[in-house]
Amino acid sequence: MERGDLRIEDAVNEACPWSGKPIMADALTTYKGAVVGFCNPGCRDKFDTAARHFEAALTRQATRG
Repeated sequence: MERGDLRIEDAVNEACPWSGKPIMADALTTYKGAVVGFCNPGCRDKFDTAARHFEAALTRQATRG
């Protein structure tokens, strides 16, 4: 699903996990199949970056045995 197809009413949260402010329709992303909202695109992008780094770390950990 593309970001432009995401709907604020499908978000699993009402407050931005970074700031606690209300989420905005232009600041949505998906995580593990769920729509997650943020107060602005900057918070959304910070989350996307952090999630990618965390998922990469988990993958490296799993391949080490």
